[in-house]
Amino acid sequence: MTREITIGNRRIGEEHPVYVVAEIGINHNGDLEAAKQLIDAAAAAGADAVKFQKRTPELCVPEDQREKMRQTPWGYITYMEYRERVEFGEEEYREIDRYSREKGIAWFVSVWDIQSVDFIESFDPVCYKVPSASLTEHSLLQHIRSTGRPIILSTGMSTMEQIHESVQLVGTDDLLITHATSTYPCEPEELNLRMVLTLLDKYPCPIGYSGHEVGLVPSVAAVTLGACLVERHITLDRAMWGSDQAASVEPGGFRRLVKYIRVIERALGDGEKKVYESELSSLSKLRRFSE
Repeated sequence: MTREITIGNRRIGEEHPVYVVAEIGINHNGDLEAAKQLIDAAAAAGADAVKFQKRTPELCVPEDQREKMRQTPWGYITYMEYRERVEFGEEEYREIDRYSREKGIAWFVSVWDIQSVDFIESFDPVCYKVPSASLTEHSLLQHIRSTGRPIILSTGMSTMEQIHESVQLVGTDDLLITHATSTYPCEPEELNLRMVLTLLDKYPCPIGYSGHEVGLVPSVAAVTLGACLVERHITLDRAMWGSDQAASVEPGGFRRLVKYIRVIERALGDGEKKVYESELSSLSKLRRFSE
């Protein structure tokens, strides 16, 4: 069985390099220049793609949350105003598209509603990401599937039954499932990395890992378990304002993450025991045989 999906000009699967996604999300805090700096950092680190989030606030913000007040960099404003402040529109995404192409890095988004899918379609995206919060929103999944584009399905805060219903709905063609725990940041004992193995056993499509932990080790470990895509939030500074910043990786850390993943890829090998040429000298000097 070949587990493989094509995103843009990259094949992703068991026999291909791990696809590393730097999730910018809303860590730009509504600032296009900050977004471009994050694209720079991701490209310099060797990431394969950057990811943003796209919502239509009037559709995604619950009625009972809209007028709640929140302290923000723009002052004490309603949650609805905050959501509108951090959303990029057509002008910003045109520049993100241009700038990402200039930097040679793919970009795509997590889409939170049907209107956002229709908005992003005009940019000819390489794929769509379904955020964990939307896994059970079947009308959204059907709409995304109707575009014919590859889907990355994130599974945080979901039961196996909910995951299975959604996978049955969209099918496993052009699908990549990512294991995730939707806590920011997530404690090690709740990462449950062996879920990568569980998903590999249950579904014939590629499996990835979307990490929200502090540090790099679990994300690298996920690769040893079979994750062919690793996604981590990227930030300019973890002390910046925003709910995702504490679980994000700064530029220097992201460079190390990509480096460690590439080392692990080389180290995993093919699982077939062999005697390497580099061992022959030791073999001739040290090997003993029974009389």
